[in-house]
Amino acid sequence: MESIPAPFVPPAPKPRSAPPSTLEMIRIVYRNPLELWGEPSYNEDWISVSGIGGPLVIANEPGLIRRVLVDNAKNYKMARVRQKILRPILRDGLLTAEGEVWKRSRKAMAPVFTPRHIQGFAEPMLKRAIEFSARYEGVDRTADLSRDMTSLTYEILAETLFSNEIAGEPGSFEHQVDRLFETMGRVDPLDLLGAPDWLPRITRLLGRNALAFFRRIVAETIAQRKERLARDPGGTPQDFLTLLLGTEGPDGLSRAEIEDNLITFIGAGHETTARALGWTLYCLAESPWEREKIENEIDAVMAEGVDPILWLEHMPLARAAFEEALRLYPPAPSINREAIEDDRYGELTIRRGTQVLVMPWTVHRHRRLWDNPEAFIPARFAPERRGQIDRFQYLPFGAGPRVCIGASFAMQEAMIALGVLMSRYRFDTTEETKPWPVQKLTTQPQGGLPMRISPRRG
Repeated sequence: MESIPAPFVPPAPKPRSAPPSTLEMIRIVYRNPLELWGEPSYNEDWISVSGIGGPLVIANEPGLIRRVLVDNAKNYKMARVRQKILRPILRDGLLTAEGEVWKRSRKAMAPVFTPRHIQGFAEPMLKRAIEFSARYEGVDRTADLSRDMTSLTYEILAETLFSNEIAGEPGSFEHQVDRLFETMGRVDPLDLLGAPDWLPRITRLLGRNALAFFRRIVAETIAQRKERLARDPGGTPQDFLTLLLGTEGPDGLSRAEIEDNLITFIGAGHETTARALGWTLYCLAESPWEREKIENEIDAVMAEGVDPILWLEHMPLARAAFEEALRLYPPAPSINREAIEDDRYGELTIRRGTQVLVMPWTVHRHRRLWDNPEAFIPARFAPERRGQIDRFQYLPFGAGPRVCIGASFAMQEAMIALGVLMSRYRFDTTEETKPWPVQKLTTQPQGGLPMRISPRRG
């Protein structure tokens, strides 16, 4: 009887055995917040402490998470520290807006992300993925898949939501995304210490040029589309960009809110899928017995000529691997809220002003919720086992009213990208493939993902 290899355990910080000093904590949070969490975060239902920013509750138990994000969501606003990081970049974009502004933006964008619209994106997604894969043709080569997946998902975003009419060059775009996340995407120590807003933050000063780059792209993109709408309204694509511009007015979005939402999607709308794709291909390269099963599944789907709209349904093994990579490396590793009024859950009292931290990073690796949580085991997400996973122990796209509006878009995009890439090529690690997960808004592989790419067919 053939033995099953031990599952691959991908790199991750080991839980701390003792809490850090205040100075050390500030240094860790700036360098990599994923390295901050200790044993209790991976074992306890919740932790209630008094931190340097005031009272803090770390919520791990699914019922408590549901209480904060869904059942009593109206009592929890976006946390101060999170807003201090994101608002300078996104202002009133969908990720950072609150109250009526958020409701207007969500309502304005909802028509683009209906199942019918998302299915309509399948062919453009397939076209872009095939065109992108051509860069790997020929002899074996090595490429940084972290950067390449950013390029691919950016091209898919540009094609589907903007009809390929985003101003600027993709090459410069990738560099500026890296720069933005490296600077303004970090927690600034002054924000942790509660310093007044008038004190300059070095992270924001270092990121000003990258942010100005995105603001300029948005302004040029809007100007180009408005000119086309005025010149040829009947021939202008009725895409995400046109839809947003059409909401401008007293009963819709302001020009500033439209710009902020375009920055949100251009700067961050592709990033989460890109990271998850890279981590998936890396984990499969280190688990060749899992990869072989998925390659066979994809080959069968391709041979049958299945419509790409249905790939998500017809590739359960590929989907399970992608979802397991999302579990191990959640693109958004923290969800931050702040209590508006006192709240109670069981024996836990959450006082007004308490910061509540839901950490997909620790929830997804929690020892009370998962068997062998550090290991890459796609079978957890097999169709027959998927129902055993509580909705609030697996949060790659968040939950509640602010659940990611593009979750279905991302899942369809990921299956199409994996289907195209893995049907044509095999991705293997090299001696230089030594990624380390670092939180900079998203969970990024420090050192990139250099991998050897070889054709599967001659």
